[in-house]
Amino acid sequence: MIPLAMPAMKDDGPEAIGIIAGGGEVPRRLIETLTRQGRRFFVIALEGHADPALVASTPHVTLRMGAVGAALEALRGAGVRDLVLAGSVRRPSLPELRPDWTATKLIAKMGPKMFAGGDDALLRAVVKVLEGEGFRVVRADSVLQGLLATPGVLGRHAPDSAAQADIDRAIAILRALGPLDVGQGAVVQQGICLGVEAVEGTDALLARVGPLRRDGLGGVLVKLRKPGQDERVDLPTIGVSTIEKAAASGLRGIAIDAGGAWLVDRPAVIEAADRLGLFVIGLEKTA
Repeated sequence: MIPLAMPAMKDDGPEAIGIIAGGGEVPRRLIETLTRQGRRFFVIALEGHADPALVASTPHVTLRMGAVGAALEALRGAGVRDLVLAGSVRRPSLPELRPDWTATKLIAKMGPKMFAGGDDALLRAVVKVLEGEGFRVVRADSVLQGLLATPGVLGRHAPDSAAQADIDRAIAILRALGPLDVGQGAVVQQGICLGVEAVEGTDALLARVGPLRRDGLGGVLVKLRKPGQDERVDLPTIGVSTIEKAAASGLRGIAIDAGGAWLVDRPAVIEAADRLGLFVIGLEKTA
C-alpha cells in the first residue's frame, strides 16, 4: 500500500463521493467538476492506470487493484457512500492482481466465474462486492452533466448512404458479439469488418485497422453498449483523442450509442470532428 497523499476526510459533513479512477479523461473531468462545485470527494487511484499528476493535489490514495481491504478502509475513512467507477483499466491476470487477504476471500466467495467471463462479468462481480460492503455505485454521468451522448448528428458532417450501410453492418456485428461479452466497438469499411475491439481498447483498435484500410471511401467506427451490461460502469466512451486517431486511420466518422455512451468534452469533440472532416452521430435505436 502507498500511504495517503492527504489525510482522509472525516465523516463529519455531507457524504463524500468516491472515485475509483483508471486512465483517460473521465476521471479528470469528474475531479475538475467536483472541485469546481466545492463538493467533497475522495479518489482511489489505481496504480499503473490513473495518472499520478491528476490526483497529486486531491484527497486520494494510490493502490494496486488487488488491495481491496486498504481501498475499503480508505473509502470508509473518507466518509464515502456513493462511488463512481471511471476510466480505462487493463484487465489484470490473477498473478498480476496480487490479491490481499480481503480480495482473496472475495475471490473465493465469488468463485471462478469472477474471472471466467468477459469484462462485463468481472465488473458485475466488482459492483456486487462494493454494494455488499455498503456502497452505492452510481453512473459517472449522474455527476458529470453533459457526459451522456445524445441522439443525432453532432457538427457539420453527416453520414451518407454508404457510411450508413457500414454503420448498420457494424451494429449487426456488435449485436452478434454482445452476448459473448466481447468488445464495444467495431470498424467497418465498404461492408468489410476491419476490426473488432477486444481487451486492447479503442485506441489500439484504431491503430490496428489503419494499415488494413482499403482504397476508396473510408470506414466507420461504431461503439455500442453490450446487451444487458451494467450501465453504471464501462459505458463506451469517445473524446477528442478518439476523433484524431480515427482520422489518422482513414475513417470517415464515428457512431455511438445515444443514451448509452459517454462523450467527453462535447464542444471539443465537435470542433475536432468538423476540423478533420469526420461525422459524429448518436444512434437512437440500435437493436
